[in-house]
Amino acid sequence: MSARKQAPVIEGEVLWRDDPGYEHAWAGALWNRVKPRRYPEVIVRAASERDVPAAVDLARARGMRIAMRAGGHSWCGSPLRDGGMLLDLSQLRRWDIDAASATATVQPGVIGSELATELTRRELAFPAGHCATVALGGYLLSGGLGWNSGLWGPACASVEEIEAVTAVGETVRCNPDEHPDLFWAARGAGPGFFAAVTAFRLRLYPRPSSVASTKYVLPMADTAAAVRWAVDAAHRLPPNVELSFFLGTADPPLASGRPAPKAVTISATAFSDTGREAAAALEPLRDCPFASRALSRQIAEPTPLDTLYGAASDAWPAEHRYAADTLWSDAPYETLLTELAGVIEAAPSDKALVLAPVAPVGRKRELTADMAFSALGESYVVPYAVWDDPAEDEANISWLRETMRAIEPLGTGHYIAETDLSADPSRARRSYTAEDWERLQKVRAGYDPQGVFHSYLTPDA
Repeated sequence: MSARKQAPVIEGEVLWRDDPGYEHAWAGALWNRVKPRRYPEVIVRAASERDVPAAVDLARARGMRIAMRAGGHSWCGSPLRDGGMLLDLSQLRRWDIDAASATATVQPGVIGSELATELTRRELAFPAGHCATVALGGYLLSGGLGWNSGLWGPACASVEEIEAVTAVGETVRCNPDEHPDLFWAARGAGPGFFAAVTAFRLRLYPRPSSVASTKYVLPMADTAAAVRWAVDAAHRLPPNVELSFFLGTADPPLASGRPAPKAVTISATAFSDTGREAAAALEPLRDCPFASRALSRQIAEPTPLDTLYGAASDAWPAEHRYAADTLWSDAPYETLLTELAGVIEAAPSDKALVLAPVAPVGRKRELTADMAFSALGESYVVPYAVWDDPAEDEANISWLRETMRAIEPLGTGHYIAETDLSADPSRARRSYTAEDWERLQKVRAGYDPQGVFHSYLTPDA
């Protein structure tokens, strides 16, 4: 190996563009099968937290900008940038759970569902992501809309402290008292964060002993009326009930064997201490006036955590191609979803769907206080294009962008974790309030004045 490629201070893999193994590492950087043709000059796969300051020093010495990866679930491929360094933290997967203090210290590569399983054994819980394979690093940095967030808030609200490596290679502890501006930014800045987080200290919660779900799968023609009814019922639901709408192909398929129709699904999950409490929490959704037309339904059915993760995996299957975008809005769900019902009917793939969680971060504004993340509207929708044939890339990506153009006049902003940053250079700015965006720029200028860490992805990045 030439002197150019030697990095003796780094224990993990250092893969340059012409090294064996680079292409495999590049392809594995994203969970999404759509791989944007952007190639970092070098991929550093950290073997421990000790590798992180060494990698930052290497990047600074060679004038390279750094992009970060923890789990690779970025729909638009933010970890992949042309030139510079991709610093892969996915192998940093240690956790330390302190049941006595109800806290945990986790590294960025820890998978949310694995942590949830460990916490369950200790009668504890955390609002991990809905998808079983999402790593905590990017999820927490972006805000984190996960299980039971109506009660617990976005996941980043439960981050009490971080350990991070700054642009000068210094390892710092950040909390409300130490480096408070960097701590504020770490709770919501997402893929534009300007340091490498090597550990998060999390506040944990008592585990809900009983989880139950109510679900109605209704014909798409009932969208407006069904959504109106469910939103009205939502005002009588306690915050420990997670209510969402889905537009897409009916699941499960019809018993007749005919192709499943497009449908609107009303799904509610209660996280409670007893089965009786869970059923009582879901009671406002028991008497659905459209139940006789339901393609399928379940009422307050006990739902283990594995079943919840399984349902998410069915909706967002592995080994597929994805494009996604987000919209916060002050328009009512009835207006948004009626508009989106028509575009779902015309989607080129029958796997396309729209997710619309009601009050996704709870009704308490204090749950999003003192962090870069904030809810930017009363309603929130996420359209997903999902397909498996590379020949259909253009049709599905075009469908998603046309869908967004149809509803963006109703928008008040985006969610940085899932918005399509490659579509519009203003997407990142419009994922924050004007005040928070200005503060982010000032904090970045203070901690990374030379731009060692990549900022947000733009269409020409």
